[in-house]
Amino acid sequence: MKKSIGILRPGVALGTAGSAMSSKFFLMALAIFFSFAQVVIEANSWWSLGMNNPVQMSEVYIIGAQPLCSQLAGLSQGQKKLCHLYQDHMQYIGEGAKTGIKECQYQFRHRRWNCSTVDNTSVFGRVMQIGSRETAFTYAVSAAGVVNAMSRACREGELSTCGCSRAARPKDLPRDWLWGGCGDNIDYGYRFAKEFVDARERERIHAKGSYESARILMNLHNNEAGRRTVYNLADVACKCHGVSGSCSLKTCWLQLADFRKVGDALKEKYDSAAAMRLNSRGKLVQVNSRFNSPTTQDLVYIDPSPDYCVRNESTGSLGTQGRLCNKTSEGMDGCELMCCGRGYDQFKTVQTERCHCKFHWCCYVKCKKCTEIVDQFVCK
Repeated sequence: MKKSIGILRPGVALGTAGSAMSSKFFLMALAIFFSFAQVVIEANSWWSLGMNNPVQMSEVYIIGAQPLCSQLAGLSQGQKKLCHLYQDHMQYIGEGAKTGIKECQYQFRHRRWNCSTVDNTSVFGRVMQIGSRETAFTYAVSAAGVVNAMSRACREGELSTCGCSRAARPKDLPRDWLWGGCGDNIDYGYRFAKEFVDARERERIHAKGSYESARILMNLHNNEAGRRTVYNLADVACKCHGVSGSCSLKTCWLQLADFRKVGDALKEKYDSAAAMRLNSRGKLVQVNSRFNSPTTQDLVYIDPSPDYCVRNESTGSLGTQGRLCNKTSEGMDGCELMCCGRGYDQFKTVQTERCHCKFHWCCYVKCKKCTEIVDQFVCK
């Protein structure tokens, strides 16, 4: 250590003061380097598998082809190991990420922050470095997307290590109904999603009581909340059998809920998310102890949301300038709230849609094209 610090000194004549000064600069340089490295690490995410990625191109997907995993940006070391072991799973990890991103954008389409993606492997940009309730939702819905995609892939026979659901017969199912069919394998989807998605958080090591350790706990909690939402919303589906639709026999199986239902449930959890802080034992506890403690299905956050009204490079906020708004709405999509009081511009646009559709025997539908001029409003 003495040798390396000595190299930084301009000369021996500086003496003790020069040594102390150079040591100070050395430590500052180290701090800047590691903070920059942390930003780079945070910028990459497995969410990028849901964007335009080699894993989604069938010609790249070859079992045993080691280059596949090395081509995938955003994977942690643990996730790369899982990729090598389960390469046929990676396509569905990507599908799950894509499902989560799309659902996030649908749920926040009328909000100031609308889950916009950016053109790099961070997918959502710097805004995810803030432990806000928006970040909490994003982690939860993307983890849920992976459970959804993996469970469905098992049922469809796309994976070598799983098949149809082996869930036990529900106790309240009528005796004369058959429990069979090929259900979504939610148990496998849940387990693999937990192993893969949580790998990045579990391999990060930070000092107990640090902000980074609080973020790890927050991310793990919200990942679990997303997975459990998919698991708990799965329900029994049945099909009738019998002569002329008599339904004399029913076959039932476990089926995933429509993912929109999962998104709606997580959006409700977002609205009631709990603000948390680290206690002296390094555990997350609720900021306001008067409220009930969050369950494993609730979302938690540790930072207030940034100002999404204006563009801010440091927080990753894209602002609302140029966003469409609804002049007549008093909700978040209304021009008053969406534009943050800055006002809006009005312009006219021509919309074309199919209309006056008629069915012709046999067998096609013929429609006309109708155009209309509509007013649209854009935030200043």
